[in-house]
Amino acid sequence: MKWVKRIGITVLLLPVLLIMAVIAYEIFGMAMNHRATGRQTGKLQADLRNEIEDMEIQKVYSETGNTSGTGNHVECLSIITFSTGMAEEEIKGRMSEHYAFDGWDCYIELEEDGSYTFYLRSSAPFPNNIAGH
Repeated sequence: MKWVKRIGITVLLLPVLLIMAVIAYEIFGMAMNHRATGRQTGKLQADLRNEIEDMEIQKVYSETGNTSGTGNHVECLSIITFSTGMAEEEIKGRMSEHYAFDGWDCYIELEEDGSYTFYLRSSAPFPNNIAGH
């Protein structure tokens, strides 16, 4: 009779354990996605500092989630606004060693005040995470 009781308890606890495992996996995925966004933003800042001597960062923004609105997936978005005396084409030329400018996931935009905004979007390590839904 003891083994019947143990099997019954195991059968009742198995769904709870599976649900807890799924929740733990989702939380782990969210943490890793946010970490990847932070690393991407840090690398972008370092690359800008290394390639553009007179660059001054004005604003840094990053976001993890469904940033493009094109489906249920997670992306890492980094946006850095900076000022420099360089022309946009020269900035693109220097940064093209590190990034592929495509007009959607990676591009530079000239602002009205003369500063530039660098947009970088990439897929997250856990793209099917709950954060993208």
